[in-house]
Amino acid sequence: MREGQFIQQNIEKWKIYQYEPTSDPDEMAERFTELVNDLGYAKTFYPQSKVTLYLNKLASGIYLGIYKNKKEESSRIVRFWKKELPLVIRNHHREILYSFLIFLFFAVMAAFSAANDQQFVRGVLGNNYVEMTEQNIAKGDPFGVYKGQDSLSMFLWIAVHNVQVSFMIFIAGLLAGLGTVWLLFNNGVMLGAFQYYFFSRGLGWKSVLVIWIHGTLEISSIIIAGAAGIVLGKSLLFPGTYKRLPSLKRGARDGIKMMIGLVPVFIMAAFLEGFVTRYSQMPVWLSLFILIVSATFIIWYFIIYPIRLRKKEKMVQPEKS
Repeated sequence: MREGQFIQQNIEKWKIYQYEPTSDPDEMAERFTELVNDLGYAKTFYPQSKVTLYLNKLASGIYLGIYKNKKEESSRIVRFWKKELPLVIRNHHREILYSFLIFLFFAVMAAFSAANDQQFVRGVLGNNYVEMTEQNIAKGDPFGVYKGQDSLSMFLWIAVHNVQVSFMIFIAGLLAGLGTVWLLFNNGVMLGAFQYYFFSRGLGWKSVLVIWIHGTLEISSIIIAGAAGIVLGKSLLFPGTYKRLPSLKRGARDGIKMMIGLVPVFIMAAFLEGFVTRYSQMPVWLSLFILIVSATFIIWYFIIYPIRLRKKEKMVQPEKS
């Protein structure tokens, strides 16, 4: 193989290794193995080339990173939440954006459909749910559905259900990503129809103050689970410089890490729905406080912090090499 062809086939992979450092030990080991293979090939066929020196320097930097990682980090759990997960999230901010836009599109589409078809809401939410809600509205308690069970039973059932739904959205990514899009469609349409229903009854602002106490974390997690499914589907369809199976393994590993990171968020959302949302008459300031804290956490941990951490890692990277 000519040197130019060798470089062209691998340059994108090398750029990722150079400019997108990782603190994940498994990822670092995999990158080091890949580079050693490339370096061995380069030394054999292009011993005096600049690409051989480049690969040697790149491999040395990752090796030092592995050695330093072993000495520095004593707690695997702390490292996961502090570095590993945020860096994985940063790598897939684009997929999170795609998932958000897909979900938002279907929710808006559902609200528009409900505004033009009086039967649409019943078709999506079911006659029984609509009739029950109508009765609760007549009684002056439009959100009485959240008081139907004792808090603990409701919390446990919702927590298990939410985790199951999120993992289904993720695993559906194996269907070339189409399964994930379909489940985002289902959830987006349900939310759009659900929210429009309350706005049409003059309860829009009240529904936001009550339902989004838990909905902020729950819907955000569904969107991120959708992103994990898109990552899985993308790794299968577009392996890039990797073979398809290694690419799928990488996508699955990143997606699983994202899903593990969502489990505490779903549990907190279930706690709020089981123990807090039922108090639909709480002061407006308290509802707003919970909403703002929830939204701030999602924006900070899943958007702002990963960006800052990646910038910090890039600043430190030259010192490693």
